[in-house]
Amino acid sequence: MKNSHCSRLLLVCSVLVLCIVTGGARCDKLSSNFYDWTCPGVYNIVQQHVFSAMREELRMGASLLRLHFHDCFVNGCDGSILLDGADGEKFALPNQNSVRGYEVIDAIKADLENMCPGVVSCADVVALAAGYGVLFSGGPYYNVLLGRRDGLKANQSGADNSLPSPFEPISSIVKKFADVGLDTKDVVVLSGAHTIGRARCVLFSDRLASTKSSANPTLDATMAANLQKLCTGGDGNQTTALDVSSADVFDKQYYHNLLSKKGLLTSDQGLFSADEDVVASTTKALVQTYRDDGEQFFSDFGASMVKMGSIPLPGASAGEIRCNCRVPNPK
Repeated sequence: MKNSHCSRLLLVCSVLVLCIVTGGARCDKLSSNFYDWTCPGVYNIVQQHVFSAMREELRMGASLLRLHFHDCFVNGCDGSILLDGADGEKFALPNQNSVRGYEVIDAIKADLENMCPGVVSCADVVALAAGYGVLFSGGPYYNVLLGRRDGLKANQSGADNSLPSPFEPISSIVKKFADVGLDTKDVVVLSGAHTIGRARCVLFSDRLASTKSSANPTLDATMAANLQKLCTGGDGNQTTALDVSSADVFDKQYYHNLLSKKGLLTSDQGLFSADEDVVASTTKALVQTYRDDGEQFFSDFGASMVKMGSIPLPGASAGEIRCNCRVPNPK
């Protein structure tokens, strides 16, 4: 009954959004007031759910931020990472046993469907939840632009190949960012999201000592020894804080860590310790800037999040407003 109710209202609300939001202006561009007429309570609902989830587990703020990032880098920010199915993006190698927060998105969407059925896209829910995750972790408030539509299918191969890997050199990561319209500055700024959250041993154990090699020279020796104790004998799923100094607080400490060889992932430390070239000199200078100026970091982080959230969808697919974020609407 609920799905049929959503389906009946979907056409009405889609026409309403297309024709009258912002006084008849074109709605294919994102805006901060997209739901002001059609679902003004969206902000309160998302805020309440994110706050509640973080009260139970502070780490959830970082998880929701990462969910948005991993959604946007594959087919644009279209909520395709939420789709179930064996061929879904959530089962791609970079996302398996890693990306979290799906249940929080489900709970938000359920409340929104009760309040304003068929109006708010799952992609916008993810974007808003990420914004509140940053804010409630002590990070900056930034205007989350809205008006996205949900993709009709997932792209698992795209997730496997397009998402930046923690094992890649910075030059490769810069290339993947450039492929979606982001630049080297965005790489350094958005990497600062690792000031919150955790990572599994499997993602950094290559930097630790083994029977054949010593720990990576760009990793602080004491930190390396502690990580070795954590990961030895495990299955690779043990976790540790990405920011060893302030694990759950969104601040500039991440950049301080890089200057002290305390970046956890290869892709983190590489921003400061990579071999000198044009890219490395640029990232190193930005790391030093954000270490010294937390306000600049916050300002630039918000700008880069808006930029990432506006990555265009490929092709001319109109998408839809999913009633259930895990499955496309029935035809």
